[in-house]
Amino acid sequence: MTDTFFTTPQNRKLAYRKYEGEGGKPGFVWLSGFKSDMQGSKVIALEGWAKAQDLSVLAFDYSGHGLSEGAFEDGTIGQWHDDTLAVIDALTDGPQILVGSSMGGWQALLAARERPQRIAGLVLIAPAPDFTQKLMWPDLSPEAKEEILQNGVYLQPSDFDAPLALTKALFEDGANWQLLDAPIAFSGPVRILQGMQDEDVPWQHAQRLVDALTTEDLVFTLVKDGDHRLSRDQDIARLLATCGEIVGAV
Repeated sequence: MTDTFFTTPQNRKLAYRKYEGEGGKPGFVWLSGFKSDMQGSKVIALEGWAKAQDLSVLAFDYSGHGLSEGAFEDGTIGQWHDDTLAVIDALTDGPQILVGSSMGGWQALLAARERPQRIAGLVLIAPAPDFTQKLMWPDLSPEAKEEILQNGVYLQPSDFDAPLALTKALFEDGANWQLLDAPIAFSGPVRILQGMQDEDVPWQHAQRLVDALTTEDLVFTLVKDGDHRLSRDQDIARLLATCGEIVGAV
């Protein structure tokens, strides 16, 4: 599988990888987290597993992420939602199982709402719906909030990378896509994997999602010593076993 590019109806050039598996079976679409890309260990493991099962699998980078065009600081939840729908519509056929990590969980839920006939199941890893309003904004200092409101952007220091640009547009747009304050209608199987040591998305946030989803076919797995990434060998083995189980469920 090699990286190639696709231009969305919004004229954004997105990088993606796809393996075309056996027809007639559900495929998988990987949805990355906030400022993450398709080079991570979980998505690479998923691709290898799906290929071994001869199941279709698609991974891509949102605009402003990874190898895709655009600036990260220009992106919003709505823009990345458009990217997700464009990729599902143009690059997949038949029923799909969305595997969303962190923000990718939010994107998976939004896509399932917009494409109920196409989305057969969800595997959500530390899902972070509504994170801009319910997790990120409350955690910012008064000074950071003031800078966003006055100047339109705050550069949040990072221990691992360049400062993270948090824009006023990100928060204003994110407010329009919130899901957790009302029932989330979805009838397919849902599997949620959540670490209890997650400092970015507390496990109680995932519990709120469990309560909001209307499906009865939902399994919520708490990993007591798991962090936000859930990318240890045992975490990845659990993810792949979960993906295998949900294929049977759909």
